[in-house]
Amino acid sequence: MPFSIILQYILPKQAITALAGKLANLKGGSLTTKVITWFVKRYQVNMNEAANPDIASYPSFNDFFTRPLKPNARPLAKADFICPVDGAISQFGGIEQDQIFQAKNHNYSSLTLLAGNQALANKFQNGSFACLYLSPKDYHRIHMPCGGTLKSMTYVPGDLFSVNPTTAANVPNLFARNERVVCEFESSQHGTFVMVLVGATIVGSMATVWHDAKNGVVNPPRIRHIQTWSYESQNKHFNQGDEMGRFLLGSTVVMLFEQDTLVFNADWQPTRAIQLGEMMGNGL
Repeated sequence: MPFSIILQYILPKQAITALAGKLANLKGGSLTTKVITWFVKRYQVNMNEAANPDIASYPSFNDFFTRPLKPNARPLAKADFICPVDGAISQFGGIEQDQIFQAKNHNYSSLTLLAGNQALANKFQNGSFACLYLSPKDYHRIHMPCGGTLKSMTYVPGDLFSVNPTTAANVPNLFARNERVVCEFESSQHGTFVMVLVGATIVGSMATVWHDAKNGVVNPPRIRHIQTWSYESQNKHFNQGDEMGRFLLGSTVVMLFEQDTLVFNADWQPTRAIQLGEMMGNGL
């Protein structure tokens, strides 16, 4: 096992993440601007795409990190399913009964990913999945792959391992053991689908556009039990391409779809770079 993985088992990941979240929200004036300037150069962030390209105008690192893009910076492909994020493909394909491929010699179950919700997990038996990784340089808002009505959201406490490819190849059940937010949608055309926002080391928090909290932040607080919010009676509908959430520091989105719902883009391959709005697939 690589030393970097052993270190992750040893380090106090919760404490490190809490500290990173506080620092990212700090309004430090010129110091914040220097940190953002370093980050832009280090990760070659394209600020020309940002709605506000002025680095000095961001009061905190998180304000910069979750910056919106200019209108039409990510045109939507004419497809039934579009890619919901900028990032890279971790894995995608078919779900074998309830088993989702993570990396060589590593699978995890849809039931575990969905925090033991058997009724929901049953809907994805032999369905399809896509696991998409957002690196530090990427745009960190998450959008809808297709139209859908929000049914529920579930916060699942868990570990905070890194979600980079090396960790995915070495830590069993990575995406089903890390802290996560499960968002369930219903589409009149495509059935039930879920978008799971997976936390990671130094991911300060995850937010959704509908959550009734300051800036839509779901975590913190990091509670120790599973909590579900139902939206069955609220008719919260989102169109394809609408923003649905964001990461305050990067992580991963795992999507599950019902059987015989979509055929993935033939150009997609693991590790391939992806952009919000490109074709992810079409319906059957």
